[in-house]
Amino acid sequence: MRFVVATLLATASFLSPMSGYAESADVEATIKKIDVSNLSLTLDDGKTYQAPEEFNFEGLKAGVKVIVFYTEVDGKRVINDLDILP
Repeated sequence: MRFVVATLLATASFLSPMSGYAESADVEATIKKIDVSNLSLTLDDGKTYQAPEEFNFEGLKAGVKVIVFYTEVDGKRVINDLDILP
């Protein structure tokens, strides 16, 4: 019985961190819309990316091509970094 309980606890502890797993990625696209009040960018890929509070929107406007480095957390794409392309 102890073996069964120990196996179940080990399996649960192994799988529990996976539920909070955040996937890092990047996307190259053109800015479609900027919402400074909600700290978000919408790109021409149709997806919205959430910016952190300290994010600097200076130099960004619709039509600017960017690479957005983001982490997906709980279904939201949170911006880690952004590069403006020439």
